[in-house]
Amino acid sequence: MFNLIMRAFDWASGRGTIGVGRFFEYTDAHIAAQFRQGEDILLDRLTALPCLFMGEGWGDEIAYVGQINRPRRMGRDVTFEFSLDAEVPPIQNRTIYENRMSLDMPEDFEFSRNHWAVKDVDLYRFLLRSVRPRRQRPTVFQIPEHENIEPALASAMMPFDAGFAAVFESIRLAAGNVGLLCRRADDIWENAAIIQDVVALIDRSRIVVCDCTGRNPNVFYEAGIAHTLGREVILITQNENDIPFDLRHLRYVRYLNNAEGRVALIEALQGRMQTILGH
Repeated sequence: MFNLIMRAFDWASGRGTIGVGRFFEYTDAHIAAQFRQGEDILLDRLTALPCLFMGEGWGDEIAYVGQINRPRRMGRDVTFEFSLDAEVPPIQNRTIYENRMSLDMPEDFEFSRNHWAVKDVDLYRFLLRSVRPRRQRPTVFQIPEHENIEPALASAMMPFDAGFAAVFESIRLAAGNVGLLCRRADDIWENAAIIQDVVALIDRSRIVVCDCTGRNPNVFYEAGIAHTLGREVILITQNENDIPFDLRHLRYVRYLNNAEGRVALIEALQGRMQTILGH
């Protein structure tokens, strides 16, 4: 069994309150009877169960697994402290909603009402089967627990060299023609380490354009990050021999760095971006 507390939480405070009248909603009667004695709620018995703490909603809201500590009845409310299980990653409400039948949460309205329920389900077994384990986090840079792609953002990974200024302008124009804003890491300064700005930009991007011209090691590193994060990557180059062997199986755009070649580059990029975006 597990407790389900559905309400808005100030996660940093470690404290919550819920009305006595909201106890055991969406709970089978024979389950609720195990935690009542007359009019009294057997709070000590409830605290022996793990708890799924959820804010209302069935989308990108975040839920946590943890434990209820020191519950006290104060008139018509129960106040309590809570601690979160650091070994269980945060879970999006969307995941819980998609698996609601397995968690004995069949009613949609349950996701939009403050209440305290008890479910006759092995919560940790459900998590092992249905929730991906927390991945090992990078140490060189940081990525957020949940991705947050900006649908109208593209990025360009290329050498920071004046000779590529017109090429970047061509990439920017192609992106703009399909409704995307294209940025480079040198456009922003949000973090002390430039690699963090680069990774954050890639992680937020809908499309990443990587110019392999000159076999720039930074660009290869950034292309690897983009592929690892599952981003849509468009490879471009002035010389087909600059495409690494490991990437030769992927389609790429070859261009000439002159006025006519850059016009062709804009057209090729625009067509590829439209295909990715489904235009």
